Amino acid sequence: MDLRNIAIIAHVDHGKTTLVDELLKQSGAFRENQAVAERAMDSNDIERERGITILAKCTSVEWKGTRINIVDTPGHADFGGEVERILNMVDGVVLLVDAAEGPMPQTKFVTSKALALGLRPIVVLNKVDKPDAEPDRALNEVFDLFANLGADDDQLDFPHLYASGRSGWADESLDGPRKDLAALFDMVVRHVPAPKQIARAAEPFRMLATTLSADPFIGRILTGRVESGTLRVGETIKALSRTNERIEQFRVTKILAFRGLSQTAVDSADAGDIVTLAGMSKATVADTLCATEVDTALPAQPIDPPTISVTFGINDSPLAGRDGSKVQSRVIRERLMKEAEMNVAIRVEDTPGGEAFVVSGRGELQMGVLIENMRREGFELSISRPRVIMREEGAERLEPIEEAIIDVDDEYTGAVIDKLTGERKGDLVEMRPAGVGKTRIVAHVPSRGLIGYHGQFLTDTRGTGVLNRIFHGWAPYKGPIQGRREGVLISMEAGVSVAYALWNLEERGRLFIGAQEQVYEGMIIGEHSRDNDLEVNPLKGKKLTNIRASGTDEAVRLTPPVRMSLEEAIAYVQDDELVEVTPKIVRLRKRFLDPHERKRQAKVA
Repeated sequence: MDLRNIAIIAHVDHGKTTLVDELLKQSGAFRENQAVAERAMDSNDIERERGITILAKCTSVEWKGTRINIVDTPGHADFGGEVERILNMVDGVVLLVDAAEGPMPQTKFVTSKALALGLRPIVVLNKVDKPDAEPDRALNEVFDLFANLGADDDQLDFPHLYASGRSGWADESLDGPRKDLAALFDMVVRHVPAPKQIARAAEPFRMLATTLSADPFIGRILTGRVESGTLRVGETIKALSRTNERIEQFRVTKILAFRGLSQTAVDSADAGDIVTLAGMSKATVADTLCATEVDTALPAQPIDPPTISVTFGINDSPLAGRDGSKVQSRVIRERLMKEAEMNVAIRVEDTPGGEAFVVSGRGELQMGVLIENMRREGFELSISRPRVIMREEGAERLEPIEEAIIDVDDEYTGAVIDKLTGERKGDLVEMRPAGVGKTRIVAHVPSRGLIGYHGQFLTDTRGTGVLNRIFHGWAPYKGPIQGRREGVLISMEAGVSVAYALWNLEERGRLFIGAQEQVYEGMIIGEHSRDNDLEVNPLKGKKLTNIRASGTDEAVRLTPPVRMSLEEAIAYVQDDELVEVTPKIVRLRKRFLDPHERKRQAKVA
């Protein structure tokens, strides 16, 4: 059977996973009466809740005698470590672009990786049936993007289709029949080359491991593309590291191939196919699995370094251990080390005391997803404010710069530009109209300046602005950037909050808690309206007497409290504050000081 390996890449929410659903349906991967969930490739709970792809996943369809292996890639740059490995397994890419929005930052990130590997793209302009779609403008922007990313002549001469993933059709012209996705299937078979590895079928077996996972029944499993040779179940192979060191020798207990949404056990793996192997105990991502006579490892694609770090610590608050079952530093360390092994974009380091761990990654969203997964597993954690990782080159100190692409209503452009270029040390790159009453702003801003900015951005644009960001490069350190201006309201008592006390505190600022919630000394219960921290008593009830009059008793009506999401809380805290995360709740608090440090600070004050 003919073979094609492709990756589908797109910005968040441009319809990539929905299109894969339709490809599976129209290729006959499902039975007529089979119940299939919407966005079937988003198998993770968090992916379904947030509507984003986090983990790269493979599937396979058959079209007119050709098997097409499809890799669904994450759209967000924070999960770029997945993309960088996955692109090694494919011979072509389908670039999906929203016909209204055009190419966006995450499109740019993944496309640059694909073009650098010499892959020839097929461009699909999706959602052309939307009222605000401008497919011709989007197509021109894609061409400009390819040219800016250094595409060669073959890559610039890309074929394109007009499509609606939700409606399940793709055509070579806008006025086509709009019936099915046959044009996309045919273009993939015609335009994407067959794997070069097929010609190396007679050579010894070699495969580069690109994703690692675990199965409760067969244990550790590695997925990758067979680069040469043929492997059969029961054969003995070995694993080599990048430096050609032998890691282990093992017997292959199972070979799994992708067939539709499931993996099917097969007897052998042939050159060019994407398969999953079981039987190893130590081999991991970027290792070469090969025949015993092979001594040289396959070259592994370098992974971009992390840009931010967050400290994970034990939960040492007075309410620790009430919600979660995994609170010890040893258990937290084991879980983080397991994550670092499976996700090459994450690094974990121990701190001197051994009670906390520095986790480095790509961005706040990636950290937020890791913490969310851990809290669902029963962990309780204390999380610090994200810190940007600096780089030293000679005597010069460099910091990461991000490209922010912002779509806002015209009336709010002044406030946004002032915040980005003034307070946050950014440089304005481009500003142009983006439709009726909208302006697109492109700015290069230090990563430090964008931590915690999203909430302020939504306030400045009355919730109508859209902010996308992506790593751009390194630049000389731009000096100090002012953090959060407002102070916080800190509880000075421990107990259960009282509605009357909170009602009186509302004039002091926004509250993060409601009535009848457990609080403790040092817990942050709100944001002060001024720039200093204020200790308050949320437990103070009303003094009661036996005198009643119609004009003296006011009804207590509380404004609903501000409930921060996990990512918002992590971006909100300052260096002397922590986010307390449990399976049931997210709290903010001040760092607890030991008694000697408290006395010293009291004397200074």
